[in-house]
Amino acid sequence: MSLSAILSLGQTSLELGLICSLTVLSLFLSYSMLNVCDLSTDGCFTLGAAVGAVVAIAGYPYLSLFAAMGAGIVSGFVTALLQTRMGVDSLLAGIIVNTGLYSVNIAVMGGASLLNMNKTVTVFTKVKDLIKGTALSGQYKLIVAVVAVAIIYVFLNLFLRTRLGLAIRATGNNPDMVRSSSIDPRFTTTVGLCVSNSFTALSGCLLAQAQKSVSIDIGQGMVTVALASLLIGGTVLGRGGIPKRAFGVILGAFLFRLVYAIALRFRMPAYMLKLVSALIVIIAISAPYLKRRLPELRRRFGRDPREGGQADA
Repeated sequence: MSLSAILSLGQTSLELGLICSLTVLSLFLSYSMLNVCDLSTDGCFTLGAAVGAVVAIAGYPYLSLFAAMGAGIVSGFVTALLQTRMGVDSLLAGIIVNTGLYSVNIAVMGGASLLNMNKTVTVFTKVKDLIKGTALSGQYKLIVAVVAVAIIYVFLNLFLRTRLGLAIRATGNNPDMVRSSSIDPRFTTTVGLCVSNSFTALSGCLLAQAQKSVSIDIGQGMVTVALASLLIGGTVLGRGGIPKRAFGVILGAFLFRLVYAIALRFRMPAYMLKLVSALIVIIAISAPYLKRRLPELRRRFGRDPREGGQADA
């Protein structure tokens, strides 16, 4: 593989990793902070892509970002409503919303399962025209992705330091303590899911505009990708403060996409990529556990070096 091919592979992985890291940051908020496993991610991602595409096609590329985030907020609100007001289990609520969003997404796309955006002015084409003739003219996708992730990263860190953000984190740790502090955990859960789903929808909107098309299955498997990226980031950087952990999930999204790109580079069949995703998730989940069990496994399957030293003495 030539150096140019390696650099191209790395840049593509970085661009896709950054765009998808917004979904990972969403899962970081809902799963790691709020302790809610939101399975509506796939449908919400497609919803953001569909709404953003329709608004961009109508001639409003910048407005498409806010429209997609607004749609994500609505999706998160419905999911939270089912959990907090109607007594539906969080896992089941996510599945119900994800199922319903399939029909909603088709309706948003005008009854079609595919929208072509080749002739549509998007955020990426706007930035491309803005930096035309400069040294960064070929990096417009990377610039948009970096700016979007930087804004969400800073916002998330500041938000989780506010009183409401601290209440959301406390709700994930101990809902009873939050309730005894005169804070309604139903409200904090609703706010947390609305914010997290807005990140997911924004991620879908950017991906759709980057690849100039939207299909009804664009979000398929995103919850698996996000979970794997989240766990990879936690394994690589370990525990720490919110900024470190949030940066870790962004790094995890890049590493996941890099492994994915390498698998494609070696001409792995498309039907094997889901298996690759599953294996990455297994490795990411089991790595910390196996690391803790490593001393015991060494003693069980091989002679402990300390025992050997004592025997020689």
